[in-house]
Amino acid sequence: MTPDVWLPIPAAEIEGLPEGPRYVRWDGEDEFPADPADCAFYVVPYMRPPETVIRPLAAMTSVRVVQTLSAGTDNVAPALGVLPAGVRLCNAKGVHEASTAELALTLTLASLRGVPGYVRGQDREEWRAGFRPALADRSVLIVGYGSIGAAIEDRLTPFECARVIRVARSARTTERGQVHAFTELPALLPEADVVILSTPLTEGTKGLVGAEFLARMKDGALLVNVARGGVVDTKALLAELESGRIEAALDVTDPEPLPAGHPLWHAPGVLISPHVGGPTSAFLPRAKRLLVDQLTRFAAGDEPRNVVLTTEGPTGSTEGPTGSSAA
Repeated sequence: MTPDVWLPIPAAEIEGLPEGPRYVRWDGEDEFPADPADCAFYVVPYMRPPETVIRPLAAMTSVRVVQTLSAGTDNVAPALGVLPAGVRLCNAKGVHEASTAELALTLTLASLRGVPGYVRGQDREEWRAGFRPALADRSVLIVGYGSIGAAIEDRLTPFECARVIRVARSARTTERGQVHAFTELPALLPEADVVILSTPLTEGTKGLVGAEFLARMKDGALLVNVARGGVVDTKALLAELESGRIEAALDVTDPEPLPAGHPLWHAPGVLISPHVGGPTSAFLPRAKRLLVDQLTRFAAGDEPRNVVLTTEGPTGSTEGPTGSSAA
């Protein structure tokens, strides 16, 4: 039987898709375009609520690959226990590195150079001159040195940083130098002027940036979060912001979307963007290239790329990590 591939992008708009599968479009609408039981390859709609994108999973009895278009998979991974054994969950490594790294640098520079204050001054026709910190000569700590973390360092390189410190789940050596393990964070945090979070949200990273983590950051340091809101303990961050000891630039928050009236909106020294690390003009061409590659491999019977876990059957259990960096 011809396998169904569910795509959130019209197949006619993706040049190079392999022949063989039947392509049907579903981007989170109320009605399904076909019987979910016939779906063999499910591309998860991008930037749709988790309750929407997981809705067809229980009926996808023939699915073999679940492909997200986000770097993280925390929006679908917890729901995969209803699937048959052997289903591959793949993330969108290669799609969001450029956009997310750009935003990480944008938030860093805007916060250091006081751009939010200048915008408010412009609104009030006020000339707010003065000295601000530069990124040059600063030490930057990247927490979560996967593909997005490496892309952030690529963009930091021309800015004459004093040092870039890399941290990941496991220590290793790269062409750029040493990557430290998470266990080394307590000793590394006091050395950093800027801490950029680009780690996935997992059981191991949930609440990673809590009171102890923040207390170890140096006075006047900047925390930049382009990972997931749940990596940071919001209450602990608010306490530090309200004391004026550190500043923050956040593309993601917990809760998210940040509700009206939440104290984080008006905390001193915080810049907030509404989770826009991924959705840029760079997204669609890279997403299409990923889908062509993955579906060509699927049609040929080859193993997909970017597998982050494999299901063990309808028991709620899975094997492997739960995602890459955020977007």
